[in-house]
Amino acid sequence: MGNLTVTMSNIISKIEAEQTKKEVASFNVGDTVKVHTRVIEGDKERIQIFAGIVIARKGSSLNEAFTVRKISYGEGVERVFPLHSPKVAKIEVTKPGRVRRARLHYLRGRQGKEAMSVKDVVQNDA
Repeated sequence: MGNLTVTMSNIISKIEAEQTKKEVASFNVGDTVKVHTRVIEGDKERIQIFAGIVIARKGSSLNEAFTVRKISYGEGVERVFPLHSPKVAKIEVTKPGRVRRARLHYLRGRQGKEAMSVKDVVQNDA
């Protein structure tokens, strides 16, 4: 019975290795990112950009996902993206942010400009 579980875990790890992306952009919670997603409309495929602040990352390896929040026409919009999804073409960090917690759900209660701002990373030129 133990031998069967070892071979099954080997098979699962091989499949996961095939599915994971080799080059994933390094970003953290608090960063402002542009997520380029592939959208298929009929027989055409195009890239659509969802720009906002990363408020959470969860999961590990193949199951890793991140949540991006933006304000659109005065309404807060959040979207969860699987990190290794083929629908996510590219993740581009536009502005790094410095935060002191893993999840930024407190941004949901904010209004206006405060809802889209976290501390900027201070660059020391020493």
